[in-house]
Amino acid sequence: MSGTAPGRWRHDRLPTLLGLLLLLAAWELAGRGAWVAGGALPAPSQIGVQAWADRADYPAHLLGTLRTAALGFVIGNAVAIAFGLLFVMWRPAERLMAGVNVTVFAMPAIALVPILVIALPGDAARVVLAAVSVYYPTMVAVVLGLRQADPRLCDLVRTYGGGEWTILWRVRLRGGLPTLLSGLRVAAPAAVLGSLLAEFGSGASAGLGTYLIGSLGRADPARLWGIGLAATAISALAYGAVSLAATRFAGDTVSASTPLGLGDGATAREPRGRRVTIAVAAAALPLALWWACTVAFEAMGVSEVVFRTPAGVLEHLLWAEEAGENMSRLVGALVQTLPLAVLGLLAGLAFALVLAIVATVWPPLGATLLPVSLVTQSMPLVALTPLVVLVVGRDAAAILAITVSVTFFPAYVTIAQGLALVPASVRDLVRAYGGGPGAWLRRVAIPWSAPHLCAAMRLAAPRAVLGAMIAEWLATGTGLGNLLNEARGMLDYGTVWSVAVASVLAAIGLHALAAAIERRVLARFASGGGG
Repeated sequence: MSGTAPGRWRHDRLPTLLGLLLLLAAWELAGRGAWVAGGALPAPSQIGVQAWADRADYPAHLLGTLRTAALGFVIGNAVAIAFGLLFVMWRPAERLMAGVNVTVFAMPAIALVPILVIALPGDAARVVLAAVSVYYPTMVAVVLGLRQADPRLCDLVRTYGGGEWTILWRVRLRGGLPTLLSGLRVAAPAAVLGSLLAEFGSGASAGLGTYLIGSLGRADPARLWGIGLAATAISALAYGAVSLAATRFAGDTVSASTPLGLGDGATAREPRGRRVTIAVAAAALPLALWWACTVAFEAMGVSEVVFRTPAGVLEHLLWAEEAGENMSRLVGALVQTLPLAVLGLLAGLAFALVLAIVATVWPPLGATLLPVSLVTQSMPLVALTPLVVLVVGRDAAAILAITVSVTFFPAYVTIAQGLALVPASVRDLVRAYGGGPGAWLRRVAIPWSAPHLCAAMRLAAPRAVLGAMIAEWLATGTGLGNLLNEARGMLDYGTVWSVAVASVLAAIGLHALAAAIERRVLARFASGGGG
């Protein structure tokens, strides 16, 4: 280590450390004075005292959540990386799997839990939900990173006789490593959140979600916050480990000549017949997989009453004896949920963009706010929702607050990664011509990171529907979330599956809108219109 390293550490870390200390001091004062919602936000010292008193309870619950989250993280990311490589090497596969990808990501976890718990033994439901939670963010990061390779480097490898596999290994994987690790940073807290959501309804004997559910009736905010912060600590450790790997292995892998926009991701125009065939197959594939899962679960002894086929859902909504009432309730709930999901999505993206810009222009402040971001991502919503309700009430504001907390973190990480990939030489060039941070952001950084901005929008779109439903389930008693909760309580699996399908279709619609905006934006920058 050089002799200047301690000085650099003080210069880089001291403002961040001071910012964190100020946040903790303000939190302590607010908690001691019961300034927030009459004591719903306890002071850190109070949380620490309660956690110490409960110290004998934590090891088993921490191990339970960590085990299933880690296993789901590994499995989900392995599948995501494999499919990401497939999508890059054979482009029609991505469009064929588009419906499946969005469906897997958009399926509301709270609808899956009772079905998975009945169908799968032991901890399998928690592992599956954790794996499902990490699949889509990592897959998007893999595809985005590998497709941002400089086409001139690819052409150079081809000139010397290298094939697509050589290009993948020598160019794409090395250049896409920072973006892949950015996806893993999003996936780490997502795995913890997925495992926790599964624990809420699985009846597991050990896990932080189980511990939280058992503690809700004691009216002890310090204990609830202690459990939530324990989950946050797991997420923060996983996030930090991936960030350390990113710094160690991908700090200097970014090419200064990485092109804007589509890069080598642009595809040649296809015949109309082929495009239509792929689109039809993409729409039919989720239904085919749904039917295949139905057959598999029936073979495992799961009743068709619990695991409905597509035909069973249509019967529930269209020609059953109470189909009219069922459809009316579903449509009314969807009308309540969808507008607030869209507003929450826009607010979450705006918040993520502002925070990413702040973290880029003023890194100490960004590092100070990162722990707060992790808390909003990893804090179990069962613990966070009572505070939100006490602060903003049981109305649309609570739905917006919780939807923003669910959507903004993956968007923030993705956008911040895009801004970080802008070469320092370009910033120096802007500065040499008299441009300040505003000019650099407006003319270089945001256009340069347009693919990451669009990827963030696609990541956040399905999560907005999930966030709104969780808020409705836990707080407001309205919309799809409340209808799902009522159906679960009455073992009305027809309505459970109807709500799941409606929420997936809504999420797919938002995702399709985000993808259409992405195509227009990237086509503009690819044609040289981004400057």
